[in-house]
Amino acid sequence: MKECHSTTSTDEKHTDKDLTRQWNSIDWGTIKSTVNRLQIRIAKATQEGKWNLVKRLSYMLTHSFSAKLLAIRIVTQNKGKRTPGIDGELWNTASEKMRAAMSLTDKQYRAQPLRRIYIPKPGKDTKRPISIPTMYDRAMQALYGLALQPIAETTADPRSFGFRLFRSAQDASEYAFKCVGRKTSSQWILEGDIKGCFDNILHDWLKDHIPMDQSVLTQFLKSGYVFDQTLYPTDKGTPQGGLVSPILANMTLDGLEHVLKAEFPRMKVHFIRYADDFLVIAPTKKIAEAAKTIIQRFLAERGLTLSEEKTVITHIDDGFDFLGYNFRKYNGKFLIKPSKKSIQSITDKIKTVAKKAQAWSQDALIKTLNPIIRGWTNYHRHNVAKETFKKLDNYLWTVTWQWGKRRHSDRGFRWIANRYWKSEGERNWVFQTKENTLLQFSDASIRRHSFPKLDANPYLDRKYFLDRKERMKRQTPWIQTKLSYFALPPSNG
Repeated sequence: MKECHSTTSTDEKHTDKDLTRQWNSIDWGTIKSTVNRLQIRIAKATQEGKWNLVKRLSYMLTHSFSAKLLAIRIVTQNKGKRTPGIDGELWNTASEKMRAAMSLTDKQYRAQPLRRIYIPKPGKDTKRPISIPTMYDRAMQALYGLALQPIAETTADPRSFGFRLFRSAQDASEYAFKCVGRKTSSQWILEGDIKGCFDNILHDWLKDHIPMDQSVLTQFLKSGYVFDQTLYPTDKGTPQGGLVSPILANMTLDGLEHVLKAEFPRMKVHFIRYADDFLVIAPTKKIAEAAKTIIQRFLAERGLTLSEEKTVITHIDDGFDFLGYNFRKYNGKFLIKPSKKSIQSITDKIKTVAKKAQAWSQDALIKTLNPIIRGWTNYHRHNVAKETFKKLDNYLWTVTWQWGKRRHSDRGFRWIANRYWKSEGERNWVFQTKENTLLQFSDASIRRHSFPKLDANPYLDRKYFLDRKERMKRQTPWIQTKLSYFALPPSNG
């Protein structure tokens, strides 16, 4: 498909059949490569501080038809593809997707209000707001996110790990291990939590510091939201639920690491951030308190504050939780284990599934539980989790046994055991059918995590990250490496 840098309007003469054929004939490898070449140029220009060139290249990308096609693909493949905005519109067919790509433009662009819903916070009675844009507005955010991501990655704090390309919570925990794990490491930890980060960032600060089309950014920020048929204005914050919001939030908080480094140049003060959660590791409690004051000042300029109840200073011997992991020294030995909250969360999830599954077949129950088990073990398998995995296997057996007893309350235990459990090798209690076998937590071997180079750029050091991704896949074939929606194309693309 030929590249087009001018806006393409929808042609009334295009039939659904024509549009379907066009969409189905797209060579996505070529599309991704075309977009990625521009992203690499943006990253290089950002690194060299050539901001006028960054602006021109960003304009080229956001007006590129390849980028528009990719933006449509992003929003019609992610988890929210079946969730409409206030207009109720979804793009399910090939012709609808192609027509959307042809109509995507910033000319006279006006974002529609967001549809506000509230979802429960895991393990809490409170709910958090999610604001759902229309499909068109999501596509515009995806399009401008493609141009903004290489800027954000190039200017990001090296020790920022959340909503980053080829970075993960495991990377953050591994870096914490490097900072706290030695006998001579700093012992005091400031656990930071920013109060309502997404909801409170000052719009004026964003418009002054985010290098993108100001009129489009204003539309993203000022669209308002609808709840209970009432329109509410948005005069601050970037809505949770918007594709571009994580990038904007990261760019708002970038620079904090450099501020702390400048304040404590010769001290063992380390900073780790994952989205709006962060750690400061300091040699004394007094220095940790001083770091907190510096951070509060940095955040205030952006309209943000620390959550007083969640921001605490802890000694490593008492331990702390971060990203679902528990970090603690036991008689001088530093260990990272699954946190109690994370264990409670997975047991609650398994229990909930089993209750819902009373009328399900054994196959359906296994197919639902296996991704849950696999995801949790993948997340924790690089830590000291062997004993936890064994305990969770026992819990899994108890839950499935109760499931079997409830289904067949008129049957004896031996009948239930013979119906649902088989022998396999040295194991006598294998919950399986002819087609599927329930995974066990202890099936996952404990394996050290491969830590990334902190100064590597996913656009400028592309080969390094692709090689690292392949190496991780070879080490653990059943792990599907999660990437951002704006991730790099495969090496053959």
